[in-house]
Amino acid sequence: MKKDTHPDYHMITVTMTDGTTFQTRSTYGAAGDTLVLDIDPNTHPAWTGGGQQLVDRAGRVSRFNKKFGNVGGAKA
Repeated sequence: MKKDTHPDYHMITVTMTDGTTFQTRSTYGAAGDTLVLDIDPNTHPAWTGGGQQLVDRAGRVSRFNKKFGNVGGAKA
């Protein structure tokens, strides 16, 4: 196995959007650096399940519901 092929892992501090912090091992920056997150799993809709909307473009959802009888009871 080749020597020096693995990155250097060191401890950094991660700061979440709500101000909480935790320490983890990373290849980011140098030892002791702080990584400040703009988006994190506590606030982003992709992880919290909020903010999803059904967009009806050119009546496609309406046509689908008309053809298939509003399967699943979804409201357009």
